[in-house]
Amino acid sequence: MFDRFRRTLGCIALALACVMIASAMTHAFTPATAETTTVIHTSPFTQAVADVRDSVVGVSNYQTVTYSGFGYGYGYGYGYGYGNGNRDRDSREELAFTGSGVVIGEGFVLTNFHVVEDASSLKVTVTDDAGETTEYAASLVTYDETLDAAILYAPDCTLPAVKLGDSDSLMVGDWAICIGNPLGFAKTTTVGVVSALNRAIESETYDKYGRRSTTSNAMIQVDAAINSGNSGGGMFSVTGELMGIPTLKYSGSYYSGSSIEGIGMCIPINAVKPMIDDVLSGRIKAIAPESSTESSDVDSINMTGKPRLGVSIADVNTSSRAARLGQIPDGVFITEVEAGSPAEAAGMLTGDIVVDVNGVVITSTSQLQSEIAKYAAGDTLNIKVYRAPGILDISGNDDAPDGEYIDLQVTLAIVDDIRQ
Repeated sequence: MFDRFRRTLGCIALALACVMIASAMTHAFTPATAETTTVIHTSPFTQAVADVRDSVVGVSNYQTVTYSGFGYGYGYGYGYGYGNGNRDRDSREELAFTGSGVVIGEGFVLTNFHVVEDASSLKVTVTDDAGETTEYAASLVTYDETLDAAILYAPDCTLPAVKLGDSDSLMVGDWAICIGNPLGFAKTTTVGVVSALNRAIESETYDKYGRRSTTSNAMIQVDAAINSGNSGGGMFSVTGELMGIPTLKYSGSYYSGSSIEGIGMCIPINAVKPMIDDVLSGRIKAIAPESSTESSDVDSINMTGKPRLGVSIADVNTSSRAARLGQIPDGVFITEVEAGSPAEAAGMLTGDIVVDVNGVVITSTSQLQSEIAKYAAGDTLNIKVYRAPGILDISGNDDAPDGEYIDLQVTLAIVDDIRQ
């Protein structure tokens, strides 16, 4: 019995020894291998930014500055000398401020109206990746002050146009990629999300014809960083489509003095599409700036005969209460409509204020006459008038009645014995 027990223990010991040896051999002959995993982090914005950043440009607003004889400037359009009259006044054009813009067509740049407001000349600036900047002369094609949007024409700028998106499809939480030139840093990219949609932002402003009004625009709120100079740039989706135009940023509270971050507002691109379509379709004619290499394509005027509207006209009295308060637009009063005239046939009435002829804003009688003289008999003009019944009956100190803008089509004709 004892021998059998000893043999059993021996077998167990031998088996354990074999297991230990086998284990040792396994460790001895199995090579140690370390697995390496390479993780590539790809930004969801990289491709979209690469697709559109070269189509984002700078916009430079130049204004005429007048200096006194002592070399001190007193604001744009000012300059009072001390004791020497104004004999040493010096006027010259200087850079007033800069903003951003986005190429939306061949030579056409979309920006904010406040970026180009009061400019005596405009330039589109393009900065390459090496930091070299090129300026191109630009002209203002059209604008909407209430919407704070404008379109420029820089025919020598040949950058590709961006693709327009559908801002109505945006949802809160969508990515918002903003590209612009804040503080002169060209093509700066910031990223955030759409914080809210249809933010009603009220502003009291003047429309493109000089009439004061309170407007409420539905804005896209984003938390992407927007700073001075971003105005007029682009807010893009992750697919590189233009969804909005950065236009303003809230930076502080007037009452509490607290600073505010991450609240920027963008104009939805769908709100601007009618204006864009008018320009790109040619319904609004683009005139090349004088200093561009493209010659103006305005047709020569057929001077055979003198086409007329058939109206008597007068400038708006700018010193009247209605004009000073912006209750009526700048423009030209129709003081009389001749019987049988093109104006009468089109439905023009005494008291109408002409504010626009074929997309050209009218502010004086001489300008209206000059514009009409460009066309021949038989040409049909799109004329916009402001109509407020009874406006001619008010005195210079009275408030003007409310009115509305009306679009008329007037076919010019050569009519004898008509004063205009």
